Amino acid sequence: MTLPVAGWSLQKIGDLINLNLKNSCEDQTTVGFVPMPLLGTSYRSSVAFEERRWSDVKKGYTHFADGDVLLAKITPCFENGKIGIPRGLPNGIGAGSTEYFVCRPKPEVLEPRYLAGWFMTESFLRNGAVEMTGSVGHKRVPKEYLLSNEIPLAPLPEQKRIVDKLDLLLARVDACRDRVGRVGPLLKRFRHSVLAAATSGGLTEDWRTKMSMSENWKLVRLAELGELGRGKSKHRPRNDPCLYGGPYPFIQTGAIAQSKGRITQHSQTYSEFGLTQSKLWPTGTVCITIAANIADTAILTYPACFPDSVVGFVADPAKSCPEFVKWSIDVISDHLESFAPATAQKNINLAILNDVEFRCPPIEEQAEIVRRVDVLFAFADRLEARLSQAQTAVGRLTPALLAKAFRGELVPQDPNDEPAAELLKRLQAARADVAKGSTPMRRVRAKATTVAKGGSQADEVLEEGAMEG
Repeated sequence: MTLPVAGWSLQKIGDLINLNLKNSCEDQTTVGFVPMPLLGTSYRSSVAFEERRWSDVKKGYTHFADGDVLLAKITPCFENGKIGIPRGLPNGIGAGSTEYFVCRPKPEVLEPRYLAGWFMTESFLRNGAVEMTGSVGHKRVPKEYLLSNEIPLAPLPEQKRIVDKLDLLLARVDACRDRVGRVGPLLKRFRHSVLAAATSGGLTEDWRTKMSMSENWKLVRLAELGELGRGKSKHRPRNDPCLYGGPYPFIQTGAIAQSKGRITQHSQTYSEFGLTQSKLWPTGTVCITIAANIADTAILTYPACFPDSVVGFVADPAKSCPEFVKWSIDVISDHLESFAPATAQKNINLAILNDVEFRCPPIEEQAEIVRRVDVLFAFADRLEARLSQAQTAVGRLTPALLAKAFRGELVPQDPNDEPAAELLKRLQAARADVAKGSTPMRRVRAKATTVAKGGSQADEVLEEGAMEG
């Protein structure tokens, strides 16, 4: 890695932290307990905790204290960026999952928020995921990766300016994400309101006035508007390979829920033999699920077969439009689900659908309803496309800001800041001076043994050694 700016230094994280230190306190002391679900995935997430007695958590858990940086090391928590700095722990200490690395930055060289920011960069997470070891589902980042990973170390005053700037900017990113997140539910409510108005007559009230038509809506049964039948296969077992692999599209139940209302693709096909055991439903068929997810609907855009868990409705063109029937079922889907028995595999039978009643206008008004709903839904589709682009852009902001921070581009440099490398040299020299000036206790004891046993001279030697140490 190339250093971004003068005054910065590449340093191994292991040289800047103490890893997995132990706490010590009275058993009755109240402390904070942080299981993995309480550790967030956002740079600004606060670390929530539960209050526990120290005697209950001192064994079998990882220890930490206020200001430590917690980093999840197990998959998928590591890849998801579960990182946090606990603050305000009861009595300043806590314990939590054994799947944490607990990093205590050396305060004279490393700001905890700066280290947490580095842990959340795409490069650190991506490279750490590559280094994981262990079995599938239980892979962990090795301690060696953490300790040997090199962080671009800015001067300590600049670290603090960087993290203060990140706090400010990422607060704005979070606010933007919250605003964008509220749009999706609004669009869902908009679509539901459109369908409610469409199937109640409200959407075309002005049209009826303009056309001098009275509100001639009638309560009808679904079976009166077209053909309703099962897509049932007569062959067993249903997973027999001879049923599949031919030219006829086969629509799975899950594809209906994911289709957004229109079946435009499939992943499986029926063979000629499969077709003899089932039925090829025509384009325009309304597919309705009757098992698992009750009353999911979609319209076929090409002929296809489907399984026992789906029924098909083919509209009588003189009485109904497929789209109007589909939307009428969508509006009452919750009501239909209430008919399913309380069993593990929920389902409703064909007789229930046959007797479903809803208000239906003349075919001319149905056509106008379809036209208007299509226009409004096209507008909603455009908004959803823009929303998706906005969500993608917002999702890129945090990684981009973190990358900019560690390139030295987020805040201006101050020439008066002591370069990181010089600070480290000075601290190392100071430690060497302390070590050189101290007298190890074993030397003092060795010197004391040369003096007459029990004499006052030995006491003087021990006292001298203690003063030197």
